[in-house]
Amino acid sequence: MPNPNANSIVVLDFETTGLSPQQGDRAIEIGAVKIIDGVVVDTFQELMNPGRPVNTFIENYTGISNAMLKTAAPCDQVMARFADFIGDENLLAHNASFDKKFLDAEFNRIGHEYAGEFACTLLTSRRIYQEAPNHKLGTLVRYKNLDGEGAFHRALFDAEMTAKLWLTMLADISAGYHIPQIPFALIKKLAKTAKDNAPAMLSNW
Repeated sequence: MPNPNANSIVVLDFETTGLSPQQGDRAIEIGAVKIIDGVVVDTFQELMNPGRPVNTFIENYTGISNAMLKTAAPCDQVMARFADFIGDENLLAHNASFDKKFLDAEFNRIGHEYAGEFACTLLTSRRIYQEAPNHKLGTLVRYKNLDGEGAFHRALFDAEMTAKLWLTMLADISAGYHIPQIPFALIKKLAKTAKDNAPAMLSNW
């Protein structure tokens, strides 16, 4: 059963061969950060061989070459290990609808179902950082002055920066609306609340 608190969660990020698993695209890297009670306790990162070459755009975008993928374990082996890593925890990603599509598709291939639900830093940030220039991960990292060493569009770095952003957002919600322990259910409700109504919803929680 997933932890009911929003500060215990697995933050994940996929790099992929394209945009749509429905059109045959596959995962080529998974990176994840496990947060328990607001503290990062573990990380996961593996390349995975999708069984076919990736195009030049993806190589340049991610820095993941076909040579690197050639020696990587196949997707099913990596995803079986990742299933053990996430356990029953709730899940988080930036633009979660994208990562959820690939998680569902890759887990479906190995017959695995997960218990957790998804939260999304993109949707949450649109409600609590309405004055931000935009809500891309890199923009929000700069907006909140979060530090990190690495390159965007590699899975573990993106997951690590999403985790930092998440903990910052929870702290800002907690301080701004006097909610000491933020339940995951509050984040789910916030994501479905219109931006204009978000402050009132948080004030009345």
